[in-house]
Amino acid sequence: MFNHHRGLWGYTGKAPDGLPLTIQSTGMGGPSAAIVISELADLGAAVLIRVGTCGGLHPALGLGSLVVADRALPFDGAGSVLSGGENPLHPDPQLLAELSADPETRQGAVAATDLFYENPPEEQDRWRRGGAAVVDMETATLYALARRRGLRAASLLLVTDLLWPERTRMAHEALPDHERRLGEVALRGLLSCSG
Repeated sequence: MFNHHRGLWGYTGKAPDGLPLTIQSTGMGGPSAAIVISELADLGAAVLIRVGTCGGLHPALGLGSLVVADRALPFDGAGSVLSGGENPLHPDPQLLAELSADPETRQGAVAATDLFYENPPEEQDRWRRGGAAVVDMETATLYALARRRGLRAASLLLVTDLLWPERTRMAHEALPDHERRLGEVALRGLLSCSG
């Protein structure tokens, strides 16, 4: 562990291919993620993969599904401001291809929001009408900042909540196994791109 500034833990070391690898918490929401992403870029980070959780909006998704965000729809404040009007925002094509090649993943659009619990049903309807399969709070900010700073970025998300037709949450004791699987898929994709 090399960092716990602002209460956001960071670890650094080497990936199996010998290249440097850092795992850094961004906190929750676009504003927190924007600070961390900018500081990582200032420190020399060039490739970023968000590995996190999301809420499922599409009926084909179940708890535990892994979704590669093939586009981000900025319905949030930070993502909207940083996007400069670009909508949708896109990941790095090679990272998208490598993460999507894993048989455990599926592609989908992610809507970005500022609220975790209190989004009204009409807002969820707006996300679905926009084509979103899932919703999170950080991917639009990541894609917008990556474009601005010339970084390669992608987002791999674990569905831990189903928001439609009613909210259903993954059991807490099931999270560690799914989170480990999420990290393993992200690392395989990252290693494929660096090799």
